Parts: sequence; C-alpha cells; structure tokens
Amino acid sequence: MSVAFFDTKPYDREAVLAAPGSDAVDWIFHDFRLTAETASTASGADAVCVFVNDKLDRPCLEKLAAAGVKLAALRCAGFNQVDLPAARELGIAVTRVPAYSPHAVAEHAVTLLMTLNRKIHRAYNRVREHNFSLAGLVGFDLYGKTVGIVGTGKIGRCTAQIFRGFGTRVLAHDPFPVDEWATSNSIEYTSLETLLKESDVVSLHLPLTPETHHLLNRETLAQMKPGAYLVNSSRGKLVDTVELIESLKSGHLGGVALDVYEEEEGIFFEDLSGHVLQDDTLALLVSLPNVLITSHQAFLTQEALGEIARVTVANINAVKDSSFLPGTVLT
Repeated sequence: MSVAFFDTKPYDREAVLAAPGSDAVDWIFHDFRLTAETASTASGADAVCVFVNDKLDRPCLEKLAAAGVKLAALRCAGFNQVDLPAARELGIAVTRVPAYSPHAVAEHAVTLLMTLNRKIHRAYNRVREHNFSLAGLVGFDLYGKTVGIVGTGKIGRCTAQIFRGFGTRVLAHDPFPVDEWATSNSIEYTSLETLLKESDVVSLHLPLTPETHHLLNRETLAQMKPGAYLVNSSRGKLVDTVELIESLKSGHLGGVALDVYEEEEGIFFEDLSGHVLQDDTLALLVSLPNVLITSHQAFLTQEALGEIARVTVANINAVKDSSFLPGTVLT
C-alpha cells in the first residue's frame, strides 16, 4: 500500500509510524494540505490520509480518482470537509476515526473554562515578570452554577460528567437524548432556549451540519444568561463570530473560550509568529481580555494520537478487501 499523508506534523508522523501495521505501508509525507491544486501529488498512491483542514471537494476528488486513489482515510471524526456524494459516485471509500478519545476533548473544554475563569493565563504571565499583584484576577466558584451541554454524544457526555464532579447543575440539549445516562448522572434534558437562559456556562459538543451552522447567532446569543461563559471545542462554524464579538463588546457575555474558529483554515496548526495576522476578526478576538483561544488542540493527547493512528492504519491496510473497522466507514 502506498499512502500520501497530507498536512503532516511531527506528532502525526511519530504516531502513525508507531501504529500496528504501519510497516506494511509505503508512507509519502507532505506538510501541505490536500486541495484540488495539490491533488496531483497523490499520483501513484492507493490512498490519501487527511485531516480537518484538507479540502476534498468534487474537483479534488475527481483528480484523486483519476490518479487511482481508492481510499480517503480521515484521521479525525468530522467529515464536513469531504463531498461524500462525489466520493461515492467516484468510487472512493472514505473512512474516519469516530471516537479517538472523548476524554481528551472534554478535559480540554473544562480546562479552557477554568483557565479563563480563574485568569490562569494572565497570572502566569504576571508572575514570570515578578508581578505578584492579584488585581483583576477575580473569578467565580463553579460549584453551584448551572452548566449547559449542547450535544450529548460521547464528548458531550464526558464533559457533562466532569462538570457534575464540580458540584454543578447540568442541563443538556440534544435531538436524540440519552435518557438512561441522564437519569443516572442527575442531568436534565431541556430545550435549547431554556438551556441558554438558565446556564452560567454553555459548552458546545456538536457536529457541523446545515442545521447546526451558526446555531449561536444574534438571536440565540441574546438568549444566553447575562454574564454567561461560552466554550466551543467542537466546530468553529457553530458560532457566528461577528455576532459573538458584538455580544462580547456589549458586555452581554462574560467570557468566551474557543479551541476552534470559523475561518481557522490556513491559520490554526501553523506558526505565523513572524507574520501580520491577516484575519482582522480573529485578531480582534485574541485581543479581548475575556477571550481565550487555543488552536484546535483539544484532541492532542498521547492516547488520542495513538488511537487515531491505530484506526487509520487498520483501515488503510483493509482497503483491498474493504474490511474496514466497524463504525468508521462514510462511503
């Protein structure tokens, strides 16, 4: 098997080369992303291995099919970057890693909130400069607060259970409620409107679909409790960023913690420290004192990387007879 591996980072290479069955694969690592413009570099490969910001639209998939590529192996759970009908039509199988480590993302979401709330990032920088003042570092007790979890898949459920451990009341919203789990963990399912109105913290754990695009917009952001904190470690386009900034500027929201961003492609995962940031919206967000942003790193644990590599390599080695791992096949 020959595999063109796109958007390669050092941790990707290390994890995939250590995975069982990796030695049976001829890896061709590229540090650039897969797009219609770069698809020709996959010529001669049996499969491509891609991540969240690779763009497998119809023009790209047509070039891959013409080059003889039979599999697009996504080393992520989300697949909104792939034109699945086109892949199916062109005979390209698409697999993903549906659950690499829900704990990794859930723990990062809670870490973001606690860091922002208790001003840990600001305190860290002060102390390094020998500034031991506590002025401006006041946070709030999480105990006794109400936390809203929007989306109760594996990650959302893990996050909810962590928040319950803090002694919070947890509300949840999902079109497909898991009632037995909610009852056993003292979690209340409710409408999205009620969740937004009553929650001191709202954490998003949803896939990006036409229905969830800009789920938080001018109307729904206005429904949030004044002073509430928003956490998004899921998909950037769940939130209308322009309206989010307006809500922050007006003082309606108390704080925002993000691991994802609407227009993160070409920015996140890259070192742009020597450049002027061309995205004015992101530059404004980063500058706000009650905003904390990490660059899509919630998945980045040893356990998650190992599981992503294991599932991806197993599916690559199964392409000849299409014996892909259960639950990983999209086309």
